[in-house]
Amino acid sequence: MPPLPSPPDRITQTLVRHGLRQTPVRRAVLAAVAGKGYALSGPEIEREIGPGTTDRITLYRTLKSFEQHGLLHRVPDDTDVLRYAACSIECSAEAHFDNHVHFRCGTCTHTYCLSQVAVPAVALPGGFRADRRHYLLSGTCQLCQPAG
Repeated sequence: MPPLPSPPDRITQTLVRHGLRQTPVRRAVLAAVAGKGYALSGPEIEREIGPGTTDRITLYRTLKSFEQHGLLHRVPDDTDVLRYAACSIECSAEAHFDNHVHFRCGTCTHTYCLSQVAVPAVALPGGFRADRRHYLLSGTCQLCQPAG
């Protein structure tokens, strides 16, 4: 009797669920971003997957495709550096759920998605309509807090 095929790994399942082909670059980018607890910039992702693994055009096309398919979302911060974080399971190509708070640590400079913290409701004046909501807090993360 031939051995049973191994079950698909999480990255394979994610790419299949979102209708994306599995390429080495897509697998590497998804593993790099999903493996971190904080958002990564393009150059940081490039370092994570290994220099020379892909060219920048392919990397940024992959990031754009992942964002369009609901695998990644852009994370705002106060440095004007574009960062990406893995989306929650509820995200889709049609709607990114940008209803959580982001936190930028001034010590380690990491920007975290705080999915458990909802963006506070904001009453806009007449004639204004918000299409997206971003909420960024700055301070010191739990890993950089002084002991005691």
